[in-house]
Amino acid sequence: MMRLRRWHAAFAVFLVNAVFVAAESQAPSPAKHPAIRYSVSLAQLNDHIAAVTIDLPPGKSERDLQLPVWNALYQVRDFSQYVNTVEARDTRGRPLAVRKLNKSLWRISGADAGAQVKYQIFADRSGPYGAQLNSSHAFFNLAEILMYPADARSWPTVLRIRDVLQYWKIATALQRTTQGEFEAENYDRLVDSPVEVGSFQEADFIEGGGHYRVVVDADQLDYNMQKVLAAVRPIVAAATVWMSDRPFDNYLFIYHFPRGPGGGGMEHAYSTAIEVNAQLLADNPLSLADVTAHEFFHLWNVKRIRPQSLEPVDYTKENYSTALWFSEGVTSTAEDYILLRAGPLDERQYFKRLGEQITALERHPAHLSQSAEEASLDAWLEKYPYYRSPERSISYYNKGQLLGVMLDLTVREASHGAASLREVFQWMNRNYAKQGRFFADSAGVREAAEAVSHADLGPFFQKYVAGTEEIPWDDFFRSVGMRVVKNQTTVGDAGFTAARNFDAPPTVLTVKPDSNAQRAGLMVGDVILEMNGRAAASDFVEQLELIPRGTMLRVRLRRGREERTLQWRVGSKEEVEFVLQDVENITPQQRTRRTAWLMGESQGETRP
Repeated sequence: MMRLRRWHAAFAVFLVNAVFVAAESQAPSPAKHPAIRYSVSLAQLNDHIAAVTIDLPPGKSERDLQLPVWNALYQVRDFSQYVNTVEARDTRGRPLAVRKLNKSLWRISGADAGAQVKYQIFADRSGPYGAQLNSSHAFFNLAEILMYPADARSWPTVLRIRDVLQYWKIATALQRTTQGEFEAENYDRLVDSPVEVGSFQEADFIEGGGHYRVVVDADQLDYNMQKVLAAVRPIVAAATVWMSDRPFDNYLFIYHFPRGPGGGGMEHAYSTAIEVNAQLLADNPLSLADVTAHEFFHLWNVKRIRPQSLEPVDYTKENYSTALWFSEGVTSTAEDYILLRAGPLDERQYFKRLGEQITALERHPAHLSQSAEEASLDAWLEKYPYYRSPERSISYYNKGQLLGVMLDLTVREASHGAASLREVFQWMNRNYAKQGRFFADSAGVREAAEAVSHADLGPFFQKYVAGTEEIPWDDFFRSVGMRVVKNQTTVGDAGFTAARNFDAPPTVLTVKPDSNAQRAGLMVGDVILEMNGRAAASDFVEQLELIPRGTMLRVRLRRGREERTLQWRVGSKEEVEFVLQDVENITPQQRTRRTAWLMGESQGETRP
């Protein structure tokens, strides 16, 4: 999803008024400006109200305070819809004039000697992309609740969380001060550090010199901490070895395992927030590993290897990028390589996944009209259900992941096995991230791939990244002794299609005329909450496609403010699926190339 730079960070996880955990020993450099001080009170948790106080140091007489209109997702969500009255006083406690300039911007007058601004904000959006305060816990993506002075976004910041329940703890990657506050060198760094507050469980481990802390806010009956650690540890080991880099000393994982709809992950520079439905966690052990590998790899690809089009972040309107196919989609490519190296994913499962990804792309007619770059630009439309219909759009995650594989195989072929996608990422890490540079979207990716392959890859990027030409799968897979086969198959037909907007429950996009679903009363726009007693979690669309024909389907949904339950019998339909198979008479050279490919290595490397 989003975010920033190469700052040095530390965790802080501590028990309020009790035991403090040591934070990073390296202190921030001396500030050139006085700090903007934030205080967030949790006293009104039963009403989901966070009370925010901002202490502004002396400065201009008129100060503009901006609340971001988007954060964590490439979607304008207008967090100001949740803001109650904004008030300001000077250092003597006298009221100051507050004037609203637009839906998310307020002007304070008479603030030259400093000012204190107070407002309340409703916070009850669960999940890694939200801000929530209730009697169970608090979780904040801070950009969704904290305004910033428009003229002082680069100034140092200090955050205090107040009125915390006894025995609740605070977990964040921000650096803790001796006064129990948290500090960051600027607003961007502050809001790139989510905060979890509650009676969570925690554990930690050392791997490859890095300190990892794992925090879980969930019913203890729904998970086993040792199993969580056993999933996380080999992933961080495999990823840091694959990149030959560990750009941090401390890293924080925040996990939620809710029983209701939801799921997903949000990357940050020194932490990640991840949500996996509790039933999905129990049914599919790979579900935790998948999202963990994806979000952890984002600490390179997006957080440090970052497209120029996303910089600087503009919190007031969309940041358009043509590179999300790479930043998100090719992160999924790397995710699978990491899982193959770490062990949760085997060769058979990987080939099955690739076939499913090809099938998903080919079943979207829009793959002939919308390029990967255009899908990246249109990410801001994904909150609209119609946009996500197969005729209208493709997923930059889906096509980007496949392009990552095809680019990997292309680089291997052009370099005679001497380079791979791994070398592309390491080149970008050395030449962009570690040099404090951002890459020029698709042109920057091409620059890196050509640098390690010593070949002209212009046709690849013109045809398949910027263009909409059909991908000749067999031409790419031949070098590893594989081909793509189309099979006609009879599958269950639930009578409707649905799409899910990140952690939101799925929405019905189409209902087939004269289907059992239509006769049962299902309508376009219905929000699916449960299917056959199981919460509509992140794997809902996949589960829908796996339902056998003849199955009785029972769906609990929300229509407007009303909830209802419908049921009908699943029909059948003919579909084409794409499957990866060995070519006939596979050669030793193809087998050698395949072995290196599945380990994410160039040929001739020594495995760690």
